[in-house]
Amino acid sequence: MQRLRIRHLTVYQFSGMVTLLPHRLLLRPREGHDVRIEASKLDISPAHRIKWHRDVFDNSVAVANFTETAQRLTIGSEVIIRHYEVAPLDFIVEDYAVHYPFEYLQEERVDLAPFQQPVYLDQQPVVRDWFNSLNLLRDKVETYVLLDRLNRIIAKEFRYVIREEPGVQPPEVTLAIRSGSCRDYATLFIETCRFLGLASRFVSGYSHVPELGPGGATTHAWAEVYLPGPGWKGFDPTAGELTGSRHIPVAVARHPEVVPPVAGSFVGPKGQIPMLTVDVQVTAL
Repeated sequence: MQRLRIRHLTVYQFSGMVTLLPHRLLLRPREGHDVRIEASKLDISPAHRIKWHRDVFDNSVAVANFTETAQRLTIGSEVIIRHYEVAPLDFIVEDYAVHYPFEYLQEERVDLAPFQQPVYLDQQPVVRDWFNSLNLLRDKVETYVLLDRLNRIIAKEFRYVIREEPGVQPPEVTLAIRSGSCRDYATLFIETCRFLGLASRFVSGYSHVPELGPGGATTHAWAEVYLPGPGWKGFDPTAGELTGSRHIPVAVARHPEVVPPVAGSFVGPKGQIPMLTVDVQVTAL
């Protein structure tokens, strides 16, 4: 177990006064058997009211409604967690699902069906052709081994880039230019899993990188696949590894574009393009 302090500061600086419309914040980690929250606080300016709710995926969402105009928006989150995930390979897949292909149990299919449906349906032929070129199904293969190989291939054969542009690259683009950010890698992995009939979902959160020094961390994205037995297991195609103690999930979704940490809009003079700065620090306590 490790105790971690997560600090996430987002600042928008405008060239003039603006009216801030409601902002949706996904900054609170998902609690479970592996993550416990000890304390959390939000420090937001200008004046505002906060309402919390759980969305359809059980993500913890804060909605900030602002009560005054401003030239600067500051959103600071600080959370202290206990992280218990230390052995990501310590799981057993149910016998019927050990080897691919398999079918999910009837009682699970209705709930899993949305996570088997591609988001980029028109690009499934491109994803299919790419997957077939990998020749991963030439022999009988265990389901986990298939996913692990796919995860490692994306990490090894694509060039990682930091993209400041909002949104996610469609798989067709990632495959064409052979590069992308963590959210693009996760999307390609997810859409390939869905082509294979495996339920998968997008995860946004934080990656703790102690080797970067004190506070070393980034916002990060990866994928989860539903495996009978262990349930939702995380795969990080950016690193080519199973998720573990350095991965801190915040939100999950079927569609990769609906869970940014901060989302909102404003009304102001025409041509306003705010300057954005983001600082994320995760410190072991």
